[in-house]
Amino acid sequence: MTQSQWNMKTNFGSIFLVASDKGLQSAYFQQKSSVPLLKSLDGKEPQVQILKQAVNQLEEYFSGQRTSFDLPLDTKGTDFQRQVWGELLKIPYGQTYSYQEIAKRIRNEKAVRAVGAANGRNPVSIIVPCHRVVNSGGGLGGYSGGLDIKAKLLDLEKAHVSP
Repeated sequence: MTQSQWNMKTNFGSIFLVASDKGLQSAYFQQKSSVPLLKSLDGKEPQVQILKQAVNQLEEYFSGQRTSFDLPLDTKGTDFQRQVWGELLKIPYGQTYSYQEIAKRIRNEKAVRAVGAANGRNPVSIIVPCHRVVNSGGGLGGYSGGLDIKAKLLDLEKAHVSP
């Protein structure tokens, strides 16, 4: 399986996107050193086309024109992690759910900490909106890109939600 990586420059910092020929594998604020970094998105290979699509959709998201993503994903995770990530995709743009609420939605109310751990292992941040999960008291909780970026992403979404 061929993988390629792209460094997307944004107002939030660099986002490193990794794709296989099957789908987007990761979107992190740190480079994945084991995957070749592309110099251009001009190639016709499937993984390059997926990266190009991801860049376009993320640009639309950052400009307030996109509220959800339509990308093929090729993520790796346990069944529980995939269940949590599937629930994250249901959080409406501009809204937040608590870790406890996600645990209830997957019918496993005692798994709040496990939900937090699965949320933290989400390989495609922003696209699978783990930034929309907060503490029960409304605190930001954690975020792999840093709490300042999480706050900015939530502010971006709130600014583009219709009243």
